[in-house]
This record gives sequence, C-alpha cells and structure tokens, in this order.
Amino acid sequence: MMIARGLLQAGARVVISSRNAEACAHARKELSVYGDVWAVPADLSRHDECERLADLVTAESGKLDILVNNAGAMWDEPLETFPDEAWNTVIDLNLKSPFWLVQALLPALRSAGTADDPARIINIGSIAAIHIPARPNYSYSSSKAALHQLTRVLAKELGPQHITVNAVAPGPFPSTMMAATLDEFGEAIAASAPLRRIGRDDDMAGVAVFLASRAGAYLTGAIVPVDGGIATTA
Repeated sequence: MMIARGLLQAGARVVISSRNAEACAHARKELSVYGDVWAVPADLSRHDECERLADLVTAESGKLDILVNNAGAMWDEPLETFPDEAWNTVIDLNLKSPFWLVQALLPALRSAGTADDPARIINIGSIAAIHIPARPNYSYSSSKAALHQLTRVLAKELGPQHITVNAVAPGPFPSTMMAATLDEFGEAIAASAPLRRIGRDDDMAGVAVFLASRAGAYLTGAIVPVDGGIATTA
C-alpha cells in the first residue's frame, strides 16, 4: 500500500495483486483516491498464477515501465521445531515469485525501456538479510538475502537491455506482517535505531518513487537500506 500510493501520487497507473480477493478490492478502494489503480487477485506463490497476472497486465499495451516485487511471507518458529513447510512456503513467495514475474514480464519491460529511461524492477528485500535480527527467522532472512543477490545478478544481465534492477531493504515498518512484532517490541526496536523511530509510509513510498523516477535511471544492482540506520548497529 505504501509503495502503490507513492507511485500513484507520482502519476503512475498501478496494478496491485494479492492472494486475497477481498483484500485486493479493499486496497483498490483505498488507493483509488490517489489515481488509476487496478486490482488483480492472484496467488503469486504459484508459477502459473504469476504468468496469468503477467498476461493480464500486459494485454493492453504489451509494455511495463515498473515492476515492484513486494509479495512476502514470514514463518516464526523456534529452530528445534522449524518445519520443511516453513522453507517451501517462504522461498516460493519471497524468492521464486519475483523470479517468475521477471521471466513472464521481461518482454514487456524490454519494450518499455530505453537507454535514457530504462524500465525498472524494484525488489523488496529486507534489513533482516543484512543485519541479524534479535529474533531469528531462518527462511525469511535467507530468502531475502537470496533476493538481494538475485537483484545483483539480474542487474548485470538486464542492464544492456535497458532495464534497471534494484532492491529496497526495509527495516521495521507498520504492516500486517510486522504487527505482532511491533506490538510486543516496537518501542525497543525504535530505540535501537540511530534515528530512534519506526519507518513511516512516506519513507517507503519515497525510495520507491526515487528508484522509479529519472533520478534513479543510472542506478542498478543496488540494495538500498531504508531502516533508520539499524544496519549500522550490527
């Protein structure tokens, strides 16, 4: 929602997707006050659903200027009982899904990009892939570290095709995924950050708009921490 709102306010036409059709419709209603937004329910942990979404998104023009890979999952369980399912579920959504979407949308990104104004891929990683969190999350941190490296690999390959690939590594932000953690540890997390606060909507929206704008046209292969300085405390 934070990134979608920022891009809409900057003038982009935006397509959002979620596995939950009701959540998709609700988000579209909230975001529609900021601009032209379309909601497509899809289970992005499935390869065929990523391909279906890509077909729908590109059906009209065959072009895509910006791809933001923001779907994510987390599994919080102690090391001794951490199950195989926690790896499969998290890796499918956090790592495989961005790869599948890049594959499916590559022709549309190539069609949109030029030397002066490349198409943009923005992967949402995590500060948990850079800084060891107080509460280890084995599959989540590992999947995001892999996504950061995939970002660099794709940046090198796709740069000559006029496509930039960067990742944002958010720290703690209010979200459904972080709600329980922030309820319990929010004050301590904020106190541990050099900037002494949790991230705000505009912090995340701003970095996404920067990467998607002319200001970010010569930046690729970067992992941008948006964490209030938490990475410096490792």
